[in-house]
Amino acid sequence: MIAPVFRRERDDCHNENLYTPAQIKMNTQTSAQLWEWAEYYCPWCYVAAVRLHQMQAEFAGRVTFSTRFFPLELRDGHAPPRDILEQEWWLAAIQEPAALFVPYNGDWPTTTLPAFDVVWAARRQSAAVAMDLDLRIRRAFFGESRDIGNRDVVLDIARDMDLDFSRLESDSASPEARVAVTEEATLGRERYRVRGTPTLMLADGKHLHAPISMPRIRDRKIVSMSPMTCFGVGCMEETRALFDAALALEAALADDLDTVADSTIDTFPASDSPSWSPLRLGAP
Repeated sequence: MIAPVFRRERDDCHNENLYTPAQIKMNTQTSAQLWEWAEYYCPWCYVAAVRLHQMQAEFAGRVTFSTRFFPLELRDGHAPPRDILEQEWWLAAIQEPAALFVPYNGDWPTTTLPAFDVVWAARRQSAAVAMDLDLRIRRAFFGESRDIGNRDVVLDIARDMDLDFSRLESDSASPEARVAVTEEATLGRERYRVRGTPTLMLADGKHLHAPISMPRIRDRKIVSMSPMTCFGVGCMEETRALFDAALALEAALADDLDTVADSTIDTFPASDSPSWSPLRLGAP
């Protein structure tokens, strides 16, 4: 939102993120991954999430879309400024009619960390329900003027969902929740070079371009916008391309694995360890 990242970048390998051959085999049996590093204050994250959720049904069982935690206040030491956010608000709204935006008329959240804590707790029960909750929280802020910095408000959003609510309350209030949120944000910043939100990424760390027109800000004022390449449902093809990229990566990893398996059948005795490096498949 404050410093968006939409360029394709070279992925740097990190030895600590290498997986064993057994882990690679296990991971390639699951669906491909598409990540959105996101902040709940960010209207652009809301637009991206709405589009990605709409497309997810088409790729069900083949690509798993998930949001990753990147609260900007942990990076910057303070929440994003409201005056800038309110300038961005309607520029995001006009790009995606399916995303509900209204003029904010409630108590303004001074933090979004409680929302991250509750979604983390929901993840412990169901990844799919946590993703639904993630979108509900964004809609509650931008479309319903609800204070998502209030943990009770966020829990109320989740109250009718298919979750063990008592466990959700307990887990989201535990110190472990905030530690986990902080660790995930640190992972994004330090290992995956996430600098702003939303950052769309494949599980190998490659950054993808989001079909969103973004603002240029100078002296706390929006002075220009990047070209808008699509609008509303017209952005579905570009959104579909993000899922196709995840499938292509998964296929490439599977091909590389087959090549490794074929090359080691007659080369390495059972007692020897192979000299090749396993592929990196993403964050734990």
